[in-house]
Amino acid sequence: MRMQRNFFLLAILAASASTTALGQTQTPAVGSAGNDTQSAAAVPDFSGLWRHPSLPGFEPPASGPGPVRNLSRTRTGTSNFAELVGDHTSPILKPWAAEIVKKHGEISKAGLTYPTPSSQCWPQPVPYIFWTFITQVAQTPDKVTFLYADPGILFRQVRLNQPHPARVTPSWDGDSVGHFEDDTLVIDTVGIKTDRPYAMVDWFGTPYTGALHVVERYRLLDYADVKDALERDAKENNRVMGFSVDRNYRGKHLQLQFTVEDEGAFTTPWTATTTYLPSLVPWEEWICAENIHEYHNHRDADVPRADKPDF
Repeated sequence: MRMQRNFFLLAILAASASTTALGQTQTPAVGSAGNDTQSAAAVPDFSGLWRHPSLPGFEPPASGPGPVRNLSRTRTGTSNFAELVGDHTSPILKPWAAEIVKKHGEISKAGLTYPTPSSQCWPQPVPYIFWTFITQVAQTPDKVTFLYADPGILFRQVRLNQPHPARVTPSWDGDSVGHFEDDTLVIDTVGIKTDRPYAMVDWFGTPYTGALHVVERYRLLDYADVKDALERDAKENNRVMGFSVDRNYRGKHLQLQFTVEDEGAFTTPWTATTTYLPSLVPWEEWICAENIHEYHNHRDADVPRADKPDF
């Protein structure tokens, strides 16, 4: 595992060799998704170590359809991370998807836990993976690389200025292509495998189908422009790992706004945001499978095994 960690950190260093300091810009022109050359305006640089130290869900949108939220709340009104009961009555859910969310909630209300990609050390698809506390971004003219530090180290690459293949072969992370629209990095992902353990888009077990389509939009924004999203996050989610970020920070934030479409599972497209702050501490080593026994369930977690290729 340590060798794996070192490999990924070396990959980050190599990928970021041509990038500039956090929040600045790089000058090479980058084309759009249609391969039209972008103007000479500088391309924003999102490289750096970012944190979103809140659990368990996304930041709901200011208006319009949003993600499934937790029906179980703490005394302060935030989502109760100790009891994950997704709102199966949410109007975004089709009946079969609502039933799956309801069953997951019943397990949680009974005092048990249900398996998720993160708890079982399996690859996490978008948008599920956006819950991750720690995100390292490395940017070059032809690709953007994301490392997610929980559980273990998850690796994702986005090709810039290229179309999806005519026939996308479903994969664990799907096929992600990106381009810049002025100050915004737009990433389009399709082709996420459905025949996988724990296929869900959030911690509440919300399912998806082969029609899942996720569009991410990343921007570097001033505090005034993300203040409302941070306030929505504080009302919805539990704040954790407070030592790792400065809640009084007033500089540039990295904000991800994403849209989820899946006509097989959802009645309408829905949106959410994830707002990252610069990390105050360096990259940390996270190991998912050191102790795989789930004492609360009296069984071992279903972590990937080395006796056969899992992915």
